[in-house]
Amino acid sequence: MNKMRAVVFKEHGSTKNLEYTYVEVPHPGPHEVLVKVHACALNHLDLWTLMGMPGVKIPLPHILGCDVAGEVVKRGSRVHGIPLNKPVIASPGQRCGKCHFCKENWDSLCPEYKLTGFQVNGGYAEYVKVPAENIIPVSPRLSFSEWAAVPLVYLTAWHMLVTRAALKKREKVLIHAAGSGVGSAAIQIAKYLGAYVITTVGRDEKISLAKSLGADEVINYQKKDFSAEIKKSTGGRGVDVVFEHIGPDTFPKSLASLAKKGRLVTCGVTSGPVVNLDLRFLFTRQISIFGSYMGGLTELRKVVRLMEKRKLKPVVDKVFPLREAKAALERMQERSHFGKIVLVP
Repeated sequence: MNKMRAVVFKEHGSTKNLEYTYVEVPHPGPHEVLVKVHACALNHLDLWTLMGMPGVKIPLPHILGCDVAGEVVKRGSRVHGIPLNKPVIASPGQRCGKCHFCKENWDSLCPEYKLTGFQVNGGYAEYVKVPAENIIPVSPRLSFSEWAAVPLVYLTAWHMLVTRAALKKREKVLIHAAGSGVGSAAIQIAKYLGAYVITTVGRDEKISLAKSLGADEVINYQKKDFSAEIKKSTGGRGVDVVFEHIGPDTFPKSLASLAKKGRLVTCGVTSGPVVNLDLRFLFTRQISIFGSYMGGLTELRKVVRLMEKRKLKPVVDKVFPLREAKAALERMQERSHFGKIVLVP
């Protein structure tokens, strides 16, 4: 087992730069394990990594893929207690484990924090190596494709709604882009917390899918002004929390959708990184804005327990063979999907 199939890019650019080829199988270090990949989910981060992100050095050639489900087939010399050939997922965040942020379960603030598939090679391959502590055993009650749809988006949504925004029972929350991976995860987490969920979609055919996840109201933002609709729905009050991951296309109206003392939590910049704020509106209504980035291993373990108890469920849009990674990423670019797109070797 010296070679494996993988999707690699050697230069930043478009999906045309992706190459389905053979590369060396990674060798796990003393505290790492080798995972045989049975499924790997796509994220928008894959596209941004492929295109190149200012200020972020990506070692080339590079293998994308943050969300891995599979089985451990080899352990590093200092790894104990992890069974071989059993279903597992790999937490995408890699930390030092020693700094005060790691000790306080704020892994994503660790100075050495990296993401599998972003700063280090990921799961668009037959095998991937990851830190042993990132391995979370899972049951076979879900398929590998379903488990691959869990880690990054559910961890992100949990950290945003629970850890940062502290969403409470009976509060009203606006969740953007129900069809996105993180949006479909956030709807379920918000309903689990007992919140009233308003969400947005860009196509009418996604309305029933969003409601099937628990959304109480769904707004087609292509046809209606979502902020105006929220004010109408709430009698002019607004929502308590906005789950924001779009950027300048929605940010001003997201703020306008908040009630007094409302909280906006943001994790993404799909439409760009720069927004304009009227600070008078911010301080007179005493609004809070929370930044959020990924989450911690402890939080992901909580999510997995809820998955095992059927309190949450993965949302898989479509499964592609690994060799069709280009087509899979293009489907995500088109925004025609609902939930997670998954690759299988």
